[in-house]
Amino acid sequence: MLTHYQILIIGGGTAGITIAAQLKRKDASLQIGLIEPAEKHYYQPAWTLVGAGAFDFKETERNEKDYIPNGVDWIKDKATEINPVINEVKTATSGSFTYDFLVPVPGLVMDPELLPGLSEVLDQGVVCSNYTNPEHTWEVLQNFKGGNAVFTQPTTPIKCGGAPQKIMYMAEDYFRKKGVREKTNVLFATPGTVIFGVPEFAKTLNKIIHDRDIIFKPFYAPVRIDGEKQEITFRYSKPGESNCTIMEGNPLGEELIGALDIKVHYDMLHIAPPQTAPKFIQESPISIQEGPGKGWIDVDIHTMQHKRFPNIFSIGDVTHLPTAKTGAAIRKQAPVLVQNLLTLIKEGKAGQQSYEGYSSCPIVTGYGKMLLCEFKYDNVKDSDPLISTLVDTTKEQYSMWLLKKYGLPFLYWNLMLRGKA
Repeated sequence: MLTHYQILIIGGGTAGITIAAQLKRKDASLQIGLIEPAEKHYYQPAWTLVGAGAFDFKETERNEKDYIPNGVDWIKDKATEINPVINEVKTATSGSFTYDFLVPVPGLVMDPELLPGLSEVLDQGVVCSNYTNPEHTWEVLQNFKGGNAVFTQPTTPIKCGGAPQKIMYMAEDYFRKKGVREKTNVLFATPGTVIFGVPEFAKTLNKIIHDRDIIFKPFYAPVRIDGEKQEITFRYSKPGESNCTIMEGNPLGEELIGALDIKVHYDMLHIAPPQTAPKFIQESPISIQEGPGKGWIDVDIHTMQHKRFPNIFSIGDVTHLPTAKTGAAIRKQAPVLVQNLLTLIKEGKAGQQSYEGYSSCPIVTGYGKMLLCEFKYDNVKDSDPLISTLVDTTKEQYSMWLLKKYGLPFLYWNLMLRGKA
């Protein structure tokens, strides 16, 4: 195996495979190495449906080797250190590799330790997460007999910011079908300020929440979990508020602790674990060293080129981009990175292709219903012009459910990972 590559990619997930495939399609002579330890590749967007019993988990799993593009060297190992000053990447067992150009796209990692009490209960009993074990989520829903069904997310950035509420809508619909909805409180608690950042879609979602009697609590940041008592504590995080009040006769049985903490009993809990950049990224000079984006890769939000190391480009979940961390975002980011990198290789100066922040969050709101929420930087609606002429994507649509369940997986496996979309 070579120890020096013209282009070295770290990560064989959505971003890494898509970039490698697009690069090879544009120039088969490129010498590319791809560092990825996992043998399996997962289509994670379908895990929401798996958690609601509407998709087979096995259908989300494929062999990684079947998607490594021809002519790309698969370095089946884990990156442990990046030294951008000497253009070197160290791995766990295969030694060091040097590069002319580096594309670090390892995604992010689950870090449940950041929320006290979560590690002890995650994916056990009545605590579940589609982010880690969607099959267990489905078991929890099937066993649920009523009480407080709590859905929440952490204060850290997370992949697919809409996923914590997607499973909430699906679960609520399932409880109706199962006949336990009348004795259930469905709570969606988020550290965020609104149900969704794009006003056109938020309007529809707020109406759904109202019509289906879902309890929505913004400014609720989870701070600890007591697995034995089945209690989760939230901190009321509204700026400028020095105390929190609980309405009399609250159906959840919320209990105020001190001025800002609220304790809630749960009979089931679905949670997105806290998420961070991998440790080797956080500890590398390529990450932002201080401030709000600390630990995430420091790239120009339009060109995908690193702000301080011009021979490094990155996209996807590990970057500090002010848009949602989704596969749909990667689909729009990858061609920009590829074109700008190839121009740099050929002309000595990076291209000026620009990414405008597009991301998409297909929000399933029940069995057979979905909103296709597409947007760009600054939470501006950015719906596909063709789809928009056919359907109103700000409303629940059966056609969009079919797109989610059948169209998007096909697009992913057969076009996107092959460098064709």
